Amino acid sequence: MLWGSVVGKLWATILLLVSFVLIVLTVLLVEFFENFQIENIENDLTKTAEQIIKVTNEHQGSSNEVLQIASELIGNETKMIILNDDKMVFSSIGGDNEFEITPELIKNDPELLKVFTERKTVKKEMALSDDAGNEGLSAIVVGIPLELNGEQDEVFLFQSLESMEETTKSTTQFILLAAGIAIILTTIFAFFLSTRINAPLVKMREAALAIARGKFDTKVPILTQDEIGELAIAFNQMRKQLKFNMNALSQEKEHLSSILSSMADGVITFNKDGTILETNPPAERFLQSWYFEKGYNREDNVNVPLVLMNLFDESESFDKERVGEITLQGRNWGLIVSPLYTNADNIRGAVAIIRDMSDERRMDKLRTDFIANVSHELRTPISMLQGYSEAIVDDIAGSEEEKVEMARIIYDESLRMGRLVNDLLDLAKLESGKMNLSYECVPISPYLKRITSKFSGLAKEKGITISASLQDNQIQWHFDPDRIEQVLTNLIDNAIRHTPPGGNIDVIQRTSDRRGLIIDVRDSGSGIPEEDLPFVFERFYKADKARTRGRSGTGLGLAIVKNIINAHDGYISVNSLPNKGTTFSFILPRIMENAE
Repeated sequence: MLWGSVVGKLWATILLLVSFVLIVLTVLLVEFFENFQIENIENDLTKTAEQIIKVTNEHQGSSNEVLQIASELIGNETKMIILNDDKMVFSSIGGDNEFEITPELIKNDPELLKVFTERKTVKKEMALSDDAGNEGLSAIVVGIPLELNGEQDEVFLFQSLESMEETTKSTTQFILLAAGIAIILTTIFAFFLSTRINAPLVKMREAALAIARGKFDTKVPILTQDEIGELAIAFNQMRKQLKFNMNALSQEKEHLSSILSSMADGVITFNKDGTILETNPPAERFLQSWYFEKGYNREDNVNVPLVLMNLFDESESFDKERVGEITLQGRNWGLIVSPLYTNADNIRGAVAIIRDMSDERRMDKLRTDFIANVSHELRTPISMLQGYSEAIVDDIAGSEEEKVEMARIIYDESLRMGRLVNDLLDLAKLESGKMNLSYECVPISPYLKRITSKFSGLAKEKGITISASLQDNQIQWHFDPDRIEQVLTNLIDNAIRHTPPGGNIDVIQRTSDRRGLIIDVRDSGSGIPEEDLPFVFERFYKADKARTRGRSGTGLGLAIVKNIINAHDGYISVNSLPNKGTTFSFILPRIMENAE
């Protein structure tokens, strides 16, 4: 809209200012011309009256002729009368004159009366009336005292202002015409000037809107070298700096986002009202677990969990970070909440660090269990060694056979302690990567048959059937035969210990072009409880300690098995159903054929 734009406002301002100046100037000029003409008429009438008095005084004898000549010389527009008190001595006003001037009219005017009383010259503008008493004509009156034929008379000259008013009207019309032309020219000039000023501003507005939409390459053309041009230069400099700052902010945001995404700990920032502002993937997993456990939908909730808000309230009260821990879905989470400040005294929210402490807690438990298990495993053989050795020393045994039995028990327990120590040493070497593997090309068929035949006697004693099933009798594979035999020995021994009489154990060999050599050790035993399956390969872990105590299990066998398979770059897994059996499967990749 024109009136709402800079062009309209500037044009209207200039037009109103010029119009006001021209109106004031017109009024002053008209007033000046009126006063100037009135003053000229008064001066001319005064000079004329003085000339008439002078001439009359010089020709006292023929004063009437002189006055008649003088009245003709001053013209029809100027009228002259001479009074002697109330007596009309001379009058140049004709009989057909529309307006009548009488001595009473003159003497009734207080100022003109001063000519009679004070004998002074008087100049005055007055309105003359007609016979009916209607005022219709303005005139300038000049009264001067006169001595004529030895008597004191008064000369009054009247001149109509009608011609002056016509002149003033013409002058006013000319001034108004000039003012109108000036206003038109001013309008054109103001519109042109406003357009010249507004055009760069429109360009700047378009550029500002483009920058607001993210187009920071938009430039403002520099059309002039004045203040508007300097404004355009400053705008372009601001655009460059803004682009630089936005790029820097964008890079900083991407940098922080990458840091947050790659952090192992969860990070949540939120306002004082609990509204979540920013999260990273680990924090999202924590939130998913929280809302799932509470029966909520994560997508429908934007507030932090209550446990974090409680820690935030504590941190706000104590003005320092607060630490807590919570268990969700079987995992332990450590919580650290620190307040965020807008200034030194105003807390605007908080940042929460969420750390999955499950592994640490599990390692703490394993560490504690390791010490307890080692102590337990060593305490039994040491107690037996101590007891039987004391019996021998004290000569409690009544016969040589009892002494031999005690010595055999001491020997068995020492072997058990040796196995435990060796298992611990082997496990330490495997976990540290210091154990070297001796790869050989091993024929699989005789290798597996030899190992299973070792357990035939033990299996027969327990009434268990053990067999080996081979997919390919001619296949050969590269691995460390001693270490893989240790794996199979451990798995078969566990299967025998956990399989009841009448059960069976199968050692199955198969190959896969993609995965490599696969060996399964399957039993029909009691199985492993589902809750124990994730932990069977951990040190000293026993699903049922009562079942292994009689067989002197150390709880390290499966941990050693897993580390041996990992050293071969292989993979081992377990599947089990309670009361139906267990299957341990390990894979040795084909790449091992290239090993020395």
